[in-house]
Amino acid sequence: MSAGAKTSRTQLWIDSLGEWSWPGRAAEAVEALPPAWVPAFPPRLEAATAGMPAQGSWQQPRAVPRVLGVGALLSAFAAICAVLILQGALPAERLLGLRSAAPAVETPVARSLAPAPPPLPTLVSTSHDAAGSSIDTATYWSAALAGKGSFVVYLPPGFDATTRHYPVLYLLHGNNQSATSFLEIGLQDELDRLIARHEMPPAIAVMIQGGRGANNWRDQGTRRYESYVLEVQELVDRMLPTVPSRGARAILGDSMGGYGAMNLALGHPERFSVVESWLSFFNGLSDELRSARPVIAREGLNAYVYGGESDSIADPSENAPFAAALRAAGATAHGAVYPGGHTMETLQANLPHMLAYVGRSLTRNIHAQRTAPGSR
Repeated sequence: MSAGAKTSRTQLWIDSLGEWSWPGRAAEAVEALPPAWVPAFPPRLEAATAGMPAQGSWQQPRAVPRVLGVGALLSAFAAICAVLILQGALPAERLLGLRSAAPAVETPVARSLAPAPPPLPTLVSTSHDAAGSSIDTATYWSAALAGKGSFVVYLPPGFDATTRHYPVLYLLHGNNQSATSFLEIGLQDELDRLIARHEMPPAIAVMIQGGRGANNWRDQGTRRYESYVLEVQELVDRMLPTVPSRGARAILGDSMGGYGAMNLALGHPERFSVVESWLSFFNGLSDELRSARPVIAREGLNAYVYGGESDSIADPSENAPFAAALRAAGATAHGAVYPGGHTMETLQANLPHMLAYVGRSLTRNIHAQRTAPGSR
């Protein structure tokens, strides 16, 4: 970017968004159902519920004690096998699996030994606003982090877990930020406004709490942050009435979270159809983009990347070339540079049209794809 361009205080567009319009609202009556494996949604708890653990408390699930009767049955089975082997009725190599045998048949005993899925976190309601939306929190034992995991959830006005299914926005914060930083820049009010004006379909927003340090939301040793995001996404599809498909999922982030959002969208293109990277960077993502090309070419990807013209941390000149690389792979991608630096004020100023882009992209995807059952 030239020095002259740096002095301009007007919005600097690199790409045009084009025209769009809200599809016919009659189509809203057609809802995609979740796949058969989605269980009944756990109850939400109001903050004043008696006996509720303090917000943010958590514990590792206790191991389930083994059933003594099963142990006795297995011991008896082993004794019978030993007798049969000694009598020649059952070759030892077959017992030990040294050559092919008939396919195993699942028995009631085998089913009883299968590990049960971990319990779902419980959403705890923390606040409601005048528009009717609410903010909930969930804390759980994360296998990906080998420790505490948590996220904050925005539920839209009129949220109904019995008759509706909702698209989901996943948001990743920057280095040393909190998941609630998105609320601090007005996310709840802006989503309320866009939904009321039909610029955004009623949607759930999930703000994931990451760890400290510049981990870029990538797997690092025992702290597997990329896996953690996918873990939360799968939990949310089990906990809430989502539209459980790629076309109804968006992932967004700022700074380090913007890098994480792009890395996840390209590393797992079968899961997310919309991605936005705010005030971020794209170092080392060329391999991910190359691997994602077949899925992007076949199913599309809506992407928006933007930088701040006076950002001294994330170079704004990276946005246009990376948007062009996404378009070359088959994505619908836009890049822009706006006034401002690497600050929350810059994020807040551009939040309305960033969310509007997500809203119109999800609307088009949902109405176009009708969310195939069983989609990841």
